Amino acid sequence: MIALTLEKTLQIGEVAALSDLPIKTIRYYEEQGLLTPTVSRSKSNYRLFETSVLQRLAFIKRSQSLGLSLREIRDLLIVHDQGQLPCEDVKQNLQRKVEQVTEQIEALQGLRSELQGLLSHWQDQPSAEIAAQTICPNLQVGIALK
Repeated sequence: MIALTLEKTLQIGEVAALSDLPIKTIRYYEEQGLLTPTVSRSKSNYRLFETSVLQRLAFIKRSQSLGLSLREIRDLLIVHDQGQLPCEDVKQNLQRKVEQVTEQIEALQGLRSELQGLLSHWQDQPSAEIAAQTICPNLQVGIALK
């Protein structure tokens, strides 16, 4: 006796409800090739999703929350779809994100210092001569006017 296991398929509304994602987002992910092996079309052209799409969507959401782009996520899913674990690729992506975040933090710290410097020398009532030559003297300090 041959046992057939027919996996239940889900329609897009069910996937949206179960994944807590808007239908529009799920359609976009499909267009971007992120859901390829988990979605098919019915004879009447309705999207039919394997239940494994929920795990895939959870992976996409988590990866995005960590700063990975959809392109990076698609590359990871391709590795997975080829039967391999993409953990090493995920690690490399996350290490790059740490470097990027570190650079952003340094840039923001520099900006904070600049803003604090401007505010510490703020003049509420600059001289009439300076006011006549600038839009906001406090921002244009040190800019040579010609």
